[in-house]
Amino acid sequence: MADKPTKGLADVVAASTALSDIDGQAGRLFYRGYDIHDLAGRTSFEETAHLLQHGTLPDREQLTDYGAELVRGRDLGRLVQDNLAEIATTMKPMEALRTLVSLAAADDPDKDSNEPEANRRKAARLTAQQPTLVARYQAARTGTEIPDPDPDLSIAANFLLQITGRTPSDRAVEIFDEALVLHADHTMNASTFAARVCAATLSDMHSAIVAAIGTLKGPLHGGANEQVMLTLESIDPSGVAQTVRDKLAAGEKIMGFGHRVYKTEDPRATHLRKMSRELGEASGDDTYYRMSKEMEEVVFAEKGLYPNVDFFAATVYHYLGIPTDLFTPVFSVSRMAGWTAHVIEQHADNRLIRPDSEYIGERDQKWIPIDER
Repeated sequence: MADKPTKGLADVVAASTALSDIDGQAGRLFYRGYDIHDLAGRTSFEETAHLLQHGTLPDREQLTDYGAELVRGRDLGRLVQDNLAEIATTMKPMEALRTLVSLAAADDPDKDSNEPEANRRKAARLTAQQPTLVARYQAARTGTEIPDPDPDLSIAANFLLQITGRTPSDRAVEIFDEALVLHADHTMNASTFAARVCAATLSDMHSAIVAAIGTLKGPLHGGANEQVMLTLESIDPSGVAQTVRDKLAAGEKIMGFGHRVYKTEDPRATHLRKMSRELGEASGDDTYYRMSKEMEEVVFAEKGLYPNVDFFAATVYHYLGIPTDLFTPVFSVSRMAGWTAHVIEQHADNRLIRPDSEYIGERDQKWIPIDER
């Protein structure tokens, strides 16, 4: 008899990839062999996206060319433009993005090709369009005007400009850019796996990304960062420790803690904790950072769990002026670099992903005519 299946496919190797790797015991993350601690704060999101999609960190000329490609690719197609306002008033953020990315496929000049160069062009366009989609969605649902993207600004700077309506400080841009780098890829997580399963059928890049966005929408994946902020907002700052203990005693899960892979601190949380502290102190009100630190200490003392990437990302995004229900869409802005790279990789060496299953239902059932049942 076959071995019992691993619930949730834990520890099952589902694909080979050269894109990212995790050492869960040591708490390390690598993009194409580069330690995240070497990249974060040193390498821009654009450089990181090029690394994932093209395989190398770009030199100055390659980065200039890639940046120009991103600028050209951020224009939204006719179907998106025509339907964005109605979508923004009838759909929640992740539902809207799922639909808008699907609509964007219709106007993509490479939509009918899965060839490597066509896929790389689509990857650049999707990476460029996603922050614009999020910003335009926010403007449409709030009835506000936003500045047009500045071709001389980075993805991080343009996004903060459009979301807040203010020119961000250089340091805010640096911090947000680093957050994007930290979220760009993370091996075979749920949304990446969904994208690769879709791509493995030889479906197109946009279909695979829609599958990924639909998967990221779930609160056990991308939605956790939003839940962290909602939890912080619901707690009296003077009673953090007791509230957390009461929740744990009642069997409630504290979002933002624990990870399927990491057995020690998530290396991304190491960076985000520092960023949250800096932004909180700079804002003149670091209450949420201090609450997060107290919550972190209590959860570790009670359960031995470390914070994951979602926990401190929540307060970082809050201090940057990003609305809470856009935290998961922001996740998609950064992860677009990794998702698209995985689709490129899947198409380049493809085999249909078709796992087996264990049947646990009734056996030897006998059919009975309907009037005798």
